[in-house]
Amino acid sequence: MQARTIETSKDIAEGLTALVQLDARLAEVVERAGPVPLRRRTPGFEGLAQIIVSQMVSKAAAAAFWQRLVEEAGGCRPARVARLSDAQCRRIGLSRSRERTLKGAAEAVLSGRFDPQALCLMSADAAIASMTALKGIGVWTAEVYLLFCAGHRDVFPAGDLALRKAAGHALGLEGPPDEKTLRGIARRWRPWRSVAARLFWAYYSSNLRDPAPRHSR
Repeated sequence: MQARTIETSKDIAEGLTALVQLDARLAEVVERAGPVPLRRRTPGFEGLAQIIVSQMVSKAAAAAFWQRLVEEAGGCRPARVARLSDAQCRRIGLSRSRERTLKGAAEAVLSGRFDPQALCLMSADAAIASMTALKGIGVWTAEVYLLFCAGHRDVFPAGDLALRKAAGHALGLEGPPDEKTLRGIARRWRPWRSVAARLFWAYYSSNLRDPAPRHSR
């Protein structure tokens, strides 16, 4: 079973204090990032579906896709999503690959092969293995689900382009580190890597582009 989760803004504040103690370089990052939001979502199929829909698109596009999906499916229950027609998916704006991933996840939930709620009780490694066993779901999707929906305290989606850019800029590196390098850097921030990820996304929003960036690879 996983350790305590990130549930409140108080948890974020505690994590930021701990991160500065673990890595003194982060004091300036905290100062320049501004407010670090909690951004929790309810765990379950709907939360996973939102992440699948939002992969590698702008925030505005993700919001539009999601609104159309809810309208076409009459909500976001697995049974209704699994029955969406190709024509409906095209009206929503889903690519063929995204459609297959979304429907595959819905069918896995309906069959009992996959339980997104149960992921909240697993270790991060076990939960990621369970999620990436589903076709079309990669490590980034799994890590973002664990971070925002399950509330895991120590997850860091190092493949995220915004995180890589923010870390490179904030830490004075010669450009964005690659995923492997950033994972190595982030080991120093255990067991608060989920707060570190939120911190660098906030830094990215405040210093590198317009507010509310999409976390795309």
